[in-house]
Amino acid sequence: MRESGILLPIFSLPSKYGIGCFSKEAYEFIDLLEKAGQKKWQILPLGPTGYGDSPYQSFSTFAGNPYFIDLVTLIHEGLLTTEECDSFDFADNQERVDYGKLYFNRFKLLWLAYERFEQNDDFFRFVDENHWWLEDYSLFMAIKNRYEGSSWDNWEDGERNREEEALTKARESLQKEIDFHFFLQYQFTKQWNALHRYANEKQIEIIGDIPIYVAFDSADAWANPELFQFDEERKPIAVAGCPPDYFSETGQLWGNPLYLWELHKETGYAWWFKRLAHTFSLYDVVRIDHFRGFDEYYAIPALAKDAVIGKWEKGPGLGFFKAIKAEFGELPIIAEDLGILTDSVLLLLKDTGFPGMKIIQFAFDSRESNAYLPYTYPRGCVVYTGTHDNDTTLGWYQTVGNETRSFAEEYLHIVSKENYEIPYYFIKMAMGSPADLCVIPLQDFLSLGSEARINTPSTLGDNWVWRLSPGTMNEEVAKRIREVTVLYGR
Repeated sequence: MRESGILLPIFSLPSKYGIGCFSKEAYEFIDLLEKAGQKKWQILPLGPTGYGDSPYQSFSTFAGNPYFIDLVTLIHEGLLTTEECDSFDFADNQERVDYGKLYFNRFKLLWLAYERFEQNDDFFRFVDENHWWLEDYSLFMAIKNRYEGSSWDNWEDGERNREEEALTKARESLQKEIDFHFFLQYQFTKQWNALHRYANEKQIEIIGDIPIYVAFDSADAWANPELFQFDEERKPIAVAGCPPDYFSETGQLWGNPLYLWELHKETGYAWWFKRLAHTFSLYDVVRIDHFRGFDEYYAIPALAKDAVIGKWEKGPGLGFFKAIKAEFGELPIIAEDLGILTDSVLLLLKDTGFPGMKIIQFAFDSRESNAYLPYTYPRGCVVYTGTHDNDTTLGWYQTVGNETRSFAEEYLHIVSKENYEIPYYFIKMAMGSPADLCVIPLQDFLSLGSEARINTPSTLGDNWVWRLSPGTMNEEVAKRIREVTVLYGR
């Protein structure tokens, strides 16, 4: 079935109080997706973010980001007042997220809400059903706050090494803070589930994103050190990244701990099964980030300054995905198979049967093969004009080299070079391609430039901050999206 959808992170919604969240604007966005004839809404990972604000470096692979809790909903529930929320400074620029002000102000309001919250049967049921990850995560965050945000490898030995006596003392002294994080996750889950149900009622599925790796400074690594390539001091031996490529001449040094795949296999991939089950409770379709890492992963010495020096190691391969299929049956998964692909990666993709990704911007780059030109696409793939790691299509067009731009202009028969028109040449090529699913970043439908880029890989600062201006996504835009969608049978 030919379908299409929109890529827009939650934080990019035009909600009140500094960041996009599960607010009325999120519901209105779903209404507009329905009017635009879209069947999918793709978002980025929902986990709580730390230094750098990247959703791919979360404090937990299971927890949700408290920033996404809608404060207006808490007002309606009597846990906050409008006056209280309006009294805090979340920055005047509605087009950018100010994470510094969020960090210092939003938690003050959430604490007020927590102190007024009366625990009920629904809350107790949530805590009981999620205790297997919630308790470790909440304890982790409570201890971390006591250390003023310091990474767990800098904690005192008892807490760092999870000695039972030290953890017991921490639980006793930090019980209120632990309960606060229970409350945050309860509110997050309740609000997200309501929004997710609303989308499904409108016949729109949510495409979520599961990063292949977890952050080192996370409850996952702290609570399960045996699952990772750590030395006796629980420090990484090697870390994740990728070699020099399209995005960076020195490669990408992500710094995530690498899995000890032999142990995962010995346990029947029990931790991964829990992770996947939880992920599919949140989303309808899941994009697996960095699919290549399951075939071979790039191991960089832990003390390296960049990703130039590293080596490829064997990943779990097809056996991992066979185990998943035996446990869950067929799952709606999209494989992020971008980058340099070896024959073994292509074979793994074929054997799993997962749809891979095609990026229109890559089609005109001389550093890429012509596998990104639409006439080469298999029907089962998913096509994008660009992803969260790419510039917007207009930004790309305006900054790319002359040779690449000329190739694109010739291939797409670009006649009008008005900024407003440029992205639609690329959108129409994607929509008209053989791909079963076409996902377009909303910025491209709005003909926005580089100021609306979500992320520039291998850089810190000015990433994950772009927000949609209030009223920009409206019924006129939805009508225009629907017209191109119908034109190409999606």
